[in-house]
Amino acid sequence: METEYASVTAIGTAANAEAEDFPMLQARLGRTFRSLASPDAPRTVLIVPSLSMDAQVLATIPGAHHYEERMLCYLMLLRMPRTRVIYVSSYSIPESIIDYYLHLLPGIPAQHARSRLILLSCHDGSSAALTAKILDRPRLLERLRASIPDPDAAYMICFNVTDHERNLALRLNLPIYGCDPNLLHWGSKSGSRKIFREAGIERPEGFEDLRGVDEIADALVELRARRPGIRRAVVKLEEGFSGEGNALFSYQDAPECSRLRTWVEDRLPWLAFEAKDMTWELFAQKLSVMGGIVEEFIEGDVKRSPSVQFRVDPLGRLEAVSTHDQVLGGESGQVFLGCLFPADDAYRLGIQESGMKAARALAAKGVLGRFAIDFLSVKDDDGWRHYAIEINLRRGGTTHPFLMLEYLTGGQYDPGTGTFLTPSGQTRCYYASDNVQSDAYRGLLPADLIDIAAMNGLHFDGACQQGVMFHLIGALSEFGKLGVLCIARTHEQAEEFHRRTTEVLDRECRPA
Repeated sequence: METEYASVTAIGTAANAEAEDFPMLQARLGRTFRSLASPDAPRTVLIVPSLSMDAQVLATIPGAHHYEERMLCYLMLLRMPRTRVIYVSSYSIPESIIDYYLHLLPGIPAQHARSRLILLSCHDGSSAALTAKILDRPRLLERLRASIPDPDAAYMICFNVTDHERNLALRLNLPIYGCDPNLLHWGSKSGSRKIFREAGIERPEGFEDLRGVDEIADALVELRARRPGIRRAVVKLEEGFSGEGNALFSYQDAPECSRLRTWVEDRLPWLAFEAKDMTWELFAQKLSVMGGIVEEFIEGDVKRSPSVQFRVDPLGRLEAVSTHDQVLGGESGQVFLGCLFPADDAYRLGIQESGMKAARALAAKGVLGRFAIDFLSVKDDDGWRHYAIEINLRRGGTTHPFLMLEYLTGGQYDPGTGTFLTPSGQTRCYYASDNVQSDAYRGLLPADLIDIAAMNGLHFDGACQQGVMFHLIGALSEFGKLGVLCIARTHEQAEEFHRRTTEVLDRECRPA
């Protein structure tokens, strides 16, 4: 017993030491960025695309480990001729996929870029987070250290930053361009509601910091009392991913107040889960461990799900970087499938202004890096009404398509109009999806996809700065799933690129 207590104490002491040392390491990031102001300055960027989230929730997403490939967009950093990129993954990424990305680089020979790219793999397909796998491999850590010639001109980029990533940063003596794990609560479902309340942003009626089934049931009863005409409510796990941690509760045929509590309790096991493989037993377990929230389900005949993205750079500068209309699916339309950029011009500046209030509150708390704020927008006779839904303190599903748009065109976002302009002043839009999926696509190798794309003109044309590019290519053979980014001058043209892409894939995969 004494040994066990000593072990727990040692772990707690180590965690406290990491929390104290990390801010000092992060303070170096500002100096690093000042020294790297010129694109020709030598630098090393370590990409760790670890989805450091609940493994059981991620297991409900087909091909979740291939989502590490979404951050291959950062290979575009190699367009700067003195930049080195180190990319670590759970599995080895096929050279054909790497070659596909490098040939998208504008103005840099692929061979020159490849000489500055170091690919490392854990050769581990387990459900553990990638960063945890790296930390368990001392020799891999040594290879990483040896690959960074000057730590003062280097930094890490991660999908999200947890205690694992903080530990890795300290082991490598390398700051992270991302949020301190001590601030992650503000990106949880409960933390988001608190930020929205602090910023004075409209949000759905609901309750946060709920732990376990009893508190969820109590909240559903109280929500009915506050909203007597409510039809549905949403129960959300604190750490859901892409809406997969959400479940819908229906008040249909609910009894009078005296019997409502028992009725709610009996109905909870029949929640409508967004994740296909989610069960009540697992969901209830997660509620007791990580907690969750209950919110009213916003009804409406015309609804949209826009989001606005922000960035706080290492020098403390806050800026809006994009808006999107999310493409949602699932049983009740809460699962992220893709996005349209920019959001509808009827409200994109409105959500950007509203989101900025929350962004300032986050920046004041020390949040660093990219993050997104999701809204639910309902149209009525008076126009659009926006409800803030959640904050994502990570590089989410809208990050990689927008970065590719920037890197491929050399253009920039105009926060004054909410549009993206190329260097020649032309506007660009896109449709992006992580869920182009069909059982007919199973068995397609990366080389097969590239061959189909080449034979059917599915490529990005650098001359006219529009076209199609693929991501999540590694998930294609096993899961029949991949991602696509369609860039064009208008939303309509971008969606037409997407339709043509799926038509080509369906035709090419049709049984002989």
